[in-house]
Amino acid sequence: MMNWDKLLSAKRWGYEDKYIANHIDARSEFQRDYDRIIFSSPFRRLQNKTQVFPLPGSIFVHNRLTHSLEVASVGRSLGRMHFNRMLKEDPEVEKKYPLISEIGNMIAAACLAHDLGNPAFGHSGESAISYYFAEGAGKDYKATVTAQQWEDLTHFEGNANALRLLTHQFAGKGRGSLALTYSTIASIAKYPCSSVAGHKKGIIYRKKYGFFDSEQQDFEKIAEDLGLIRVEGDELIYKRHPLVYLVEAADDICYNVVDLEDAHRLKILSYEEVKELLMPLCTIPRMEERLEEFDDSDAKVGYLRAIAINTLVNQCSNLFYDKQNEIMNGDFNSALMDAIEEPLRSAMKAIEKVSVKKIYNYSSVVQKEVAGYKVMGGLLEEFVPAYLKNNSKYHEKLIELIPKQFLTKAGDDYSKIQTILDFVSGMTDLYAVELFRKIKGISFPSMS
Repeated sequence: MMNWDKLLSAKRWGYEDKYIANHIDARSEFQRDYDRIIFSSPFRRLQNKTQVFPLPGSIFVHNRLTHSLEVASVGRSLGRMHFNRMLKEDPEVEKKYPLISEIGNMIAAACLAHDLGNPAFGHSGESAISYYFAEGAGKDYKATVTAQQWEDLTHFEGNANALRLLTHQFAGKGRGSLALTYSTIASIAKYPCSSVAGHKKGIIYRKKYGFFDSEQQDFEKIAEDLGLIRVEGDELIYKRHPLVYLVEAADDICYNVVDLEDAHRLKILSYEEVKELLMPLCTIPRMEERLEEFDDSDAKVGYLRAIAINTLVNQCSNLFYDKQNEIMNGDFNSALMDAIEEPLRSAMKAIEKVSVKKIYNYSSVVQKEVAGYKVMGGLLEEFVPAYLKNNSKYHEKLIELIPKQFLTKAGDDYSKIQTILDFVSGMTDLYAVELFRKIKGISFPSMS
């Protein structure tokens, strides 16, 4: 069974020798994590990465940055609510677990970081990277990497890429990249297993995978220090850190509900359609009367969204508390949002059905995904052979376009390929399109 005393650690990645258990300052170590992410370049780049809809003109919709901020807000509430319940049950809980009052800040920081590894164009970008190696020109490199490394490449995973961003020592970036605390890093690992152990249906912690071969030893170090439960076998697999469930719930709550709000702003869904979907989640008295206080349909949808999120936060908080023994034992095999009570669960299924039909398959969304797929694949077609072969003046010029922080001194193909993936996956949607157009000769760079 996992134990909060080990699970909650202020030990900082890359600076373990400077770890101070009871550091006194204006900010806790986990508030420092939050601030470090807020001020980081990967986080700022989320502003120009699409959430669902293409980046807007005159109508505001969510991007990855605003989504992450909202998820962090919900995640902090979930963490604080759990601490308050623990404190009510045992007024001495802070003496037993000195960092337990900080779980809201840990979760908020992890929520900020949860999408950092997503490439431009989201899942379409992931698919383009995977296809390049599985079916495209990149398959020529299969013989030069290990079986696990090949799984990393042919099933590129944004979750594993986020862990890499938080732990990898990029050139000139210090000993531990963002140097976050162990607990914050572990709280983003939804699938704490290697790529060869992932993609197992019916096992929540193996649904995908959580770290590349290059970061496997790093994650193992963090997991063992925190006392995560290791699954016996030849492959590296751990049970989830308990706070992962709350990070995941915050993400699930936000995107399911907020995507409806964006769809309404873009006139994809009418007010009546959104109201029909969200009203079953609005369990407070006199909801109809309250809606009549607003004249503007956007304001009404905003109010419905706020009440629905509040309902789901309470549901997930209750469930996490009620199932804490199963969670601490590593036996809870469901996302919290998939286990909420009826009729709320059916209401969420109805939202998911409409979202798939009318939002995620909306024409501009599909066009963005198709275009993004071509852009990401096209960039790999240029940069991967340039960096691995470097046998022409053209290749040398392409390599000059790669920022020095990504370049590696390692000579193996896997490390060199990761150099290109670090560069390409970190691009914003707009930069990826602009660079693709320029190197393909579709547009010509200006002097400004």
